[in-house]
Amino acid sequence: METVIDDPLPSVLLAIIQLPISFYLLNGLGILVLLLMSGLISGSEVAFFSLTHDQIQESKDSKLKNDQLIAQLILDPKRLLANILILNNLVNIFIVTISTFATWQVVGSKDAGGVVIAVLTVSITILIIFFGEIVPKVYAGHNSMAFARMTARLIFFSDKILRPVSWFLMSLSNIIERRIERKGYNLSVEEINQALELTANKEVSDEEKDMLKGIVNFSTLSVKQIMKSRMDITAIDVDTDFHELMDTINKTGYSRIPIYNETIDKVEGLLYIKDLLPHLEKEEDFKWQTLLRPGFFVPESKKIDDLFRDFQEKQIHMAIVVDEYGGTSGLITLEDVIEEIVGEINDEFDDDVDVAYNKLDPNTYVFEGKTSLNDFCKIIDAEPDVFDEVKGESESLGGLLLEIHSKLPNAGEKIAFSQFLFTVVAVDQKRIKRVRVFINPGMKEGPEFED
Repeated sequence: METVIDDPLPSVLLAIIQLPISFYLLNGLGILVLLLMSGLISGSEVAFFSLTHDQIQESKDSKLKNDQLIAQLILDPKRLLANILILNNLVNIFIVTISTFATWQVVGSKDAGGVVIAVLTVSITILIIFFGEIVPKVYAGHNSMAFARMTARLIFFSDKILRPVSWFLMSLSNIIERRIERKGYNLSVEEINQALELTANKEVSDEEKDMLKGIVNFSTLSVKQIMKSRMDITAIDVDTDFHELMDTINKTGYSRIPIYNETIDKVEGLLYIKDLLPHLEKEEDFKWQTLLRPGFFVPESKKIDDLFRDFQEKQIHMAIVVDEYGGTSGLITLEDVIEEIVGEINDEFDDDVDVAYNKLDPNTYVFEGKTSLNDFCKIIDAEPDVFDEVKGESESLGGLLLEIHSKLPNAGEKIAFSQFLFTVVAVDQKRIKRVRVFINPGMKEGPEFED
C-alpha cells in the first residue's frame, strides 16, 4: 500500500500558476498606485506644516493656482490635518484590503493560507512604513514648498469630498479639547527649564539659553526678589536746599530720585532730573519741591510680569516697594525688570569695577552679603528654588545665612548647606557684609563639610 503525503504547498503553487496574468497585473498596479498615493499624502503632512511664514506669504501673493490652493488650505490647519490623516488611513486600508483579497483568491482556505497571510501582512506593513511614510516625509522635510505644490490639488480635492467626515471628527476633538482645558495642565517651571536644557542644541549660545530661562521664570518672580533694598536707595530729604540737591544729583548720576519727608518710609514723590534742566541757574531758595511727581507704590509680593504691564500702561520707569506695614522696603525700575530676561544692562555711567562678586576659581566666589538670592543663583548657575526650604522670608545672601545660622555669625565662621560652604569674610554689628562661597561639585546634597 502506498502512503500519500498531503502537502499544501504544491496546491498553492498550482493555484498561483492557474490564475491569469491580468489578475496579478491589475492587483499589483493597484497596490503600487495606492502606495504612491500614501507616500504623497504622508509627505504632504510634513510639507504643509513645515512651511515658513515667508513661504506662506509667498503663496498668498503668487498667481499660480497651486500656490493659491496652499494659501487657502493652510488657513485652517486643523481641518487640513484631519483631511490628510483621514485620506492617508483610507488609502492604507485599501492597500491592505486589495492585497488580502488577492491572496485569498490564490490560497483560498488551503492549509498554507495562514502562513501566506502572515508573510503578506509583514510585507505590506514594511512597504507602507518605508515607501508610504519614511521616504516621502524625509524628502518633504527638505523640499517642503515643492512637495506642497505637488500635492496641493490632491489635498484640496479630497478636502471637498471628505469635509463631512473631517467636520465630525473635528467636532469630537473640540469637545475633548474643551474638557481637557477645563481640567488644566500642571507643568512646573522646573520641568520647562529641563526641557530647554534638553532641546537647546549646540548652536544655541549660553546667553540665548539664559534669555529663554528668563522668559520662562519671568512670571514666577516677585518684586521682592529683584528690588534694590532700602539700604541701597539713594533718596533726598524734601527740606534739602537747591544747591545741596544739585550737588547730590551730580554725585549720583541718577535720572530719577525718590524724595522723602523725615524718613525713607514717607516717600513724598519722585524728582525727575529732566524737570530741573530749565531751572539750573536758580538760587538756593528755589522751591524745587513743586516739581515732584507722584510716586508709584507696589507691594513686595507683586509679580514682575504684572509690574511690567503697569509700567507700560502708566508710562513710568520706577516704583517704590512697600512692605505689609506701608514702610519702604525697596525700589525697582523698568531696567531691573527687563534685566531678568536679557541679562545685565550697563551704560556709560555704570561702574564696571564695583561688582557684587569676585570669582576666585571655578568653584569659589566672594559675594556681597546684600546680593539677592535670585542674582546669586544666576551667577553660580544653580536652580532658583535651591534655597526655598531654608530661606524663610529673606531674599538676600546675608539674610539666607541668618536664617540657616539663626544668629549673626562672626567673621571667619563657616556655614554649610547642601553642596555650599559659606565662610563669613566681613560682618558688622547689624549685617553680613561679605561672604566666600565654595561649591563642592561632587556633592549634590548633605548638610556638612569637613573643615
